[in-house]
Amino acid sequence: MIKATINGGRQLTIDSNSIDGLERAIELVQVGENNYSLLLDNVSYNAQMVSYNKEEKKLVLLVNGNEYEVSIKDKTDILLQEMGINVTSVAKHNLFKAPMPGLIRTIVATEGQAVKKGDVILILEAMKMENALKSPADLVVKNIKVQQGQAVEKNQLLIEFE
Repeated sequence: MIKATINGGRQLTIDSNSIDGLERAIELVQVGENNYSLLLDNVSYNAQMVSYNKEEKKLVLLVNGNEYEVSIKDKTDILLQEMGINVTSVAKHNLFKAPMPGLIRTIVATEGQAVKKGDVILILEAMKMENALKSPADLVVKNIKVQQGQAVEKNQLLIEFE
């Protein structure tokens, strides 16, 4: 299941054969590098992916000549949002805190390392899922406050940035 927000307003919940809970005949076929043929309830649409930002999960589509900006949330994004968690948020004082309780599986970043926005800085296991926590901006790691294998609580300080 994914949730899509179109042009910042209209929201859709899409499953393999339904849109907003209504059964639909959906077929999507890639016909070129960024071109797709969409068959929805026996009506054909030509779609072209104009741009895609993987980190922000946003894309711009051109469908039958009309441009649409689409933001996408997958099951993990939806679950974290329902819990009131924004994995990419950092406090004003450059503190990176645990978005949920869990276990530090892997620490990817090192102290003194310059990280780019979207770089994985550590892996947190929570609710039997591994969550790749990413840098919210271009920053330098000042101090790592946790160790691999350590259990952490929600809002516990994990990393300080310069």
